[in-house]
Amino acid sequence: MSPEKSHFVASSARREGYTHVLLMTTGSVASIKAPLIVQELLTYNHVAVEVVATKPSLTFFSADDIRKQGVNVWTDDDEWDPNYKIGDPILHIELRRWADVVLVAPCSANTLSKIANGSCDNLATSLLRALAPTTPTYVYPAMNTLMYEHPLTAQHIRVVTDVIGYNVVGPVSKGLACGDVGVGAMVEWRDIVHSVVEKFSLTRSASVDPTAS
Repeated sequence: MSPEKSHFVASSARREGYTHVLLMTTGSVASIKAPLIVQELLTYNHVAVEVVATKPSLTFFSADDIRKQGVNVWTDDDEWDPNYKIGDPILHIELRRWADVVLVAPCSANTLSKIANGSCDNLATSLLRALAPTTPTYVYPAMNTLMYEHPLTAQHIRVVTDVIGYNVVGPVSKGLACGDVGVGAMVEWRDIVHSVVEKFSLTRSASVDPTAS
């Protein structure tokens, strides 16, 4: 755990008047879009972003591409300090206190299963299990078509929407990274950003060229 990240506390990290967006990436190739999502979110006024990345998701993007934008990328290695003492901040609790909205983009078949079954075996799923039900949470599935069509996927989505109360958006049909063509791709990354813009009535910074994206 790096010293600058070892004591994240929501009460001091939150910024008055800001929308606090927590982006969670999981083990789908669509995680490659994470730096673009972060970059686009930061073109809006009064938006702060934190990223929670599962280890498999970092196969598809470099955390440094996000960190150089001034945004933290949190992983399982950051969760518990070897010198932890009772009363010290707990990262998954502080991050869920910080977030105004959570985007699970992309949500792999594995993480979807974990959410539906209440698993909390990593930073991402522990955060979701501890999340207040009043926190808007959007899940963007991304997986191979046959994984999406597996009977358990429909059951998992039903639990995530009807029992837990998250908003599941997509997937969509297109050519997939594996070469198959069918339903399973994450929705367009700009649409993910737009969902936050629309919900919180965000306005773009005057210094940003609106045609640039």
